[in-house]
Amino acid sequence: MLNVERFLQKRMKRYLITGASRGIGRAIAEKLAVKDVTLLLHGRDTVALAETRKAVESHCSKVSLLMHDLATPAGVTDLIAEIGDARIDLLVNNAGIAVVKPFCEITSIEWEQTVGVNITAPFILMQHFAPQMPPGSSIVNILSVAAKTGFANWSAYCMSKFALEGFSQSVREELRDHKIRVINVYPAATDTDIWHAGEGDWPRDKMMSPEEVAGAVAYALSRPADVALENISLSSLTGNL
Repeated sequence: MLNVERFLQKRMKRYLITGASRGIGRAIAEKLAVKDVTLLLHGRDTVALAETRKAVESHCSKVSLLMHDLATPAGVTDLIAEIGDARIDLLVNNAGIAVVKPFCEITSIEWEQTVGVNITAPFILMQHFAPQMPPGSSIVNILSVAAKTGFANWSAYCMSKFALEGFSQSVREELRDHKIRVINVYPAATDTDIWHAGEGDWPRDKMMSPEEVAGAVAYALSRPADVALENISLSSLTGNL
C-alpha cells in the first residue's frame, strides 16, 4: 500500500472539504477517500456533488453532503450546525469564486460575494473548528499564484487570495504550539470551471489538472506529524499562463 494511503487510514477520521462538487475539491475528495474516513463534502451544485459522492463512497466509510451558500455568514453557520459537535481532523478550504472584469466594472454585490466565499468563510470555519482539532490535524488552504501576483481583470480574486494568504500565515503561527499544521497551496492555472467566470481564449490544454493539485495535497498530509510542508507552489512547465 502507498505510504500516503497508509498514513490517511491511520490518522484521519473526518475531513471537511469545501467546494467539493467538481475540480480541485472533487479531486482532493477522491484522493483522500480511504477506509474508516468520513468525508464531509460541501458544494452548491446538487447534481455535481452527487457525482462526487458516487466517485468516493465505495472507498470510505461514510459521505455526508452539505449544501450551503458560503457567500453569507449565515450560510457558513448553517453548514457548521449541520456538521454538529464532533471534531474534524482535516479542513480543506477550497471553495472559491472569481469575478473576472476590469476593476471599475465590479459591482458591490460581486465584491461582497468574493469576500464572503474566499475570505470570510475560511475565517469562520478555521475559527470554529481549529480549537477542537486534535494534535496532528491539518488545515489546507487552496490559494493560487494570485495570492502572490496581481493579474489584470482579476483584482477582486487576487485581493481575496492575498487576504487569505496573510490571514492563514498568522493562524499557522498561532496553531503551531497546538501541533496543527496549516498548509497553503499555490497552484498556477488549473483546468477547472473557474475559467468560465470571464471571457477569453484560455489555453486549458496547457494547464495543470485538478488531480495534480490533489496529489500534492495528499503528499503534504502524508508527512510525519512533526513535519510541515507548509507552502506548496505548483506550476506547469509552460509557466503561469
